[in-house]
Amino acid sequence: MQRILNFINGEYVAPVSNQYLKGFNPAIGAVYSEVPDSDERDVALAVKAATAAFEVWSNYTQEQRSDILLKIAQGIENRLEEFALAETNDQGKPLWLSKVMDIPRAVSNFKFYATTALSLSGEFHKTDSQIFNYTLRSPIGIVGCISPWNLPLYLFSWKITPALAMGNCVIAKPSEITPMTASMLGEVCNAAGLPKGVLNIIHGLGPKVGSSITAHQDIKAISFTGGTKTGAEISRIAAPMFKKMSLELGGKNPNIIFDDCDFEKTVKISAAAAFTNQGEICLCGSRIFIQDTLYERFKNAFVEEVKKRKVGDPLLDTSRVGAIVSKPHFEKVLSYIALAKEEGGSIILGGGPVEVPGRCKDGWFIEPTIIEGLAYDCRVNREEIFGPVVTLVPFSTEAEALKMANSTQYGLACTIFTENLSKAHRVAAKIESGIVWINCWLERDLRTPFGGVKQSGVGREGGFEALKFFTEEKNVCIKIDS
Repeated sequence: MQRILNFINGEYVAPVSNQYLKGFNPAIGAVYSEVPDSDERDVALAVKAATAAFEVWSNYTQEQRSDILLKIAQGIENRLEEFALAETNDQGKPLWLSKVMDIPRAVSNFKFYATTALSLSGEFHKTDSQIFNYTLRSPIGIVGCISPWNLPLYLFSWKITPALAMGNCVIAKPSEITPMTASMLGEVCNAAGLPKGVLNIIHGLGPKVGSSITAHQDIKAISFTGGTKTGAEISRIAAPMFKKMSLELGGKNPNIIFDDCDFEKTVKISAAAAFTNQGEICLCGSRIFIQDTLYERFKNAFVEEVKKRKVGDPLLDTSRVGAIVSKPHFEKVLSYIALAKEEGGSIILGGGPVEVPGRCKDGWFIEPTIIEGLAYDCRVNREEIFGPVVTLVPFSTEAEALKMANSTQYGLACTIFTENLSKAHRVAAKIESGIVWINCWLERDLRTPFGGVKQSGVGREGGFEALKFFTEEKNVCIKIDS
């Protein structure tokens, strides 16, 4: 049994309550850790530590901060195998995926923001021969970063790194469901020489810890990734306090396939977009719209491609689909499969739990599930399932595809498959989405803005957008007398 502790002022400490939550390994369906059940008292201690640390950290040069962040990146990289195993045991994803995606991308986050912050510059405007304007950027102070359970260290580092790079001190809350790698990060930060109190990691429940971070008057900005309902609650608390907010919320992403696509490539990418990380990625393409002239051919090839994705023990290299992150989420996903049947859908692949033999016999596994015959605007096609479930819907015209794709409250990501460049640009412009991939999925350039529209979020992360979010901008106007 592993007991996780909070990381406050550079030290691992028990929660003030001395109470702990159960941490489960989803692949075996059993408790394997204890997670602090923290509350507002722990947040207050972290804020006190961060307040003292801010006077030090904000006065480091950009180069000094960059050097430390690069050392943190190297520290994670040196322990990649250890971090990957911890991520898999905590979240249920295949170990090979943790090794090639989650941990390497967390390392990349630290490297990118450590170096990109060196290039962030202000603006200069010459109004006339006597008047000049320039802008200065300074750190906000203490900021709150609240990250989700699906890509634990990857998204945790995505938030805290730009905040630290710009000289802020951070009160961070990882998901209580997957806290292990965030906890391990404290060790790496200490070894890299990060001053005490600059990064504080508080574990616990959202209604206790997340709400306390959001409501604390000394925390000036909130960066949150998670469900739309929680995002609305954060906004309700933070907006009247005039805090800066960056909210990356839910998604119900369309995958639009035209009959002029590169067929073989489209089938393979669509399967990856649907079922990578058990479909537990906010960017997964869970609604697949196929032009009717291609529908039957695509359906048959897609089913055969998905059959290759073996569900199994996450520690085995042969497993392509791992465990669902928690028992409640397991039950939620299955409830949506049942709802699909009630709404008139036909299950053409999967549709139920999988019993994995051996050590995983009590784990929470669900077959990759493909459903057809549903109306494009039914509940299953409008609500976020966040699991290994996709629907297939035919369309006839470009206008019909756009109508169907834009029919939900969400607007996070979209994937378009066509070899017609004009069509690709035309559809991308009309899709209500913050991110559009054309003939690819999950390709990543850290310089680009990331975020959604409608109820998929407010603000943008990534690139200079994230660095600017964690600063206050000041304009200085100077007049030179002649």
